[in-house]
Amino acid sequence: MNRELISVIDQIGREKGIDKEILFEAVESALQSACRKSHAGPDNVRIEIDRKTGEFSAFLRKRVVEEVADTETEISLAEAKKLNAEADLDVELEIKQERPPQDLGRIAAQTAKQVILQKVRDAEREGIYSEFAGKEGQILRGIVHRIEKRNVILEIGKAEAILPEREQIPGERYNPGDRIRAYVLEVRRTAKGPQISLSRTHPGYLTRLFQTEIPEIQEGIVLVKATAREAGERAKVAVASTKRDVDPIGACVGLRGTRIQVISRELRGEKIDIIEWSHDPATFVARALSPAKVSSVAINESAEAESQPSAVVIVPDNQLSLAIGKKGQNARLAAKLTGMRIDIKSESEVETERTPAEAPPLEDRGALAALGAGPELVDALVAAGLGSPAAIVKAGRDKLALVAEVGDRADALYAGAEKQVVAQQASRAAQAGDDLGRPEAPKEPAQTA
Repeated sequence: MNRELISVIDQIGREKGIDKEILFEAVESALQSACRKSHAGPDNVRIEIDRKTGEFSAFLRKRVVEEVADTETEISLAEAKKLNAEADLDVELEIKQERPPQDLGRIAAQTAKQVILQKVRDAEREGIYSEFAGKEGQILRGIVHRIEKRNVILEIGKAEAILPEREQIPGERYNPGDRIRAYVLEVRRTAKGPQISLSRTHPGYLTRLFQTEIPEIQEGIVLVKATAREAGERAKVAVASTKRDVDPIGACVGLRGTRIQVISRELRGEKIDIIEWSHDPATFVARALSPAKVSSVAINESAEAESQPSAVVIVPDNQLSLAIGKKGQNARLAAKLTGMRIDIKSESEVETERTPAEAPPLEDRGALAALGAGPELVDALVAAGLGSPAAIVKAGRDKLALVAEVGDRADALYAGAEKQVVAQQASRAAQAGDDLGRPEAPKEPAQTA
């Protein structure tokens, strides 16, 4: 029986990946609880199992006293001296006492079983947590097990992980049995065991994919310096080479784009711009705005800009919309990639600003207020060179959206400005027609001397 116990513990340890010492301690704790239940004994029982033979030993802790009142918890000094010559009064001794397992009743055996199962579950959970706690920031492969409220539950070895809806690439669809890769966001302990959170939208996932698919990055020849993503749509990656004769962009793109296409397919067709990183902030900002061509970049190095550096970028008039991108996407990604606030201006705007600036007429400020703009927003629009409805229409909706104070009101303000401009043009046309149709005033007769 005792040899069988050791064999069972060895087998469970291998199957569950649990240290055998933990299992021995679980059995000892279970037998200890069972002894207390079976014999209604005190809390001074300790069970010990020989790790080699599997033999059980029971020990009772007893206090040395002059007169014994309770034989279960006390021992006389004379008896204690026989067991340990150094025993003294008011000292606790452990006395070995054989308690065969067959003495345990059914309830005690059930208690032992529950204790062992709980200890094994706890050990399994701790083992899973220890295995995955060091994998935060890495990529794991998993099989879709089920989908709960749009959250995808994946099987990754002995554990389950969750891919929340907010961390899924927009437009992706998952079915049970699908094999997918994901980035480990967090591993934390919970009452139900370790919870592993995954992501497919995190910029770190893109970085790890580059490290996985591109040998030069694995070898440290090419470095990924920064990434920025809008998952499922577009991403920018800044790379640098540690060797002069290695082109970092060419290494990432691969022959005929084979390497970058593998990564793009993994991200469901996400467009990836690869740019070369630079120590010079102005050069880095200019490259980050590619594919737009940049005329000049001015970095704000004032003390106020230390917490959030900023840059003013001037582009040719025909490159303004390309630099800003669809719904401002190119400018946003460039700002995330560089960690700067980027203000983009066209060359014609800069020329206009160089002329002596005049405060906009009061009627223009009134026209902006009629669009629903408060005093602070009016001041912000004026500072951005959009001091009238006509200026807003001329600049375009994308330029208006770059004014931080506008927020999500860009479409409404632009539509209102267009209406005002159309109304003003119609008013001028009608006035011009009236002037043409009005008869001239009769001239006064010349006075004769």
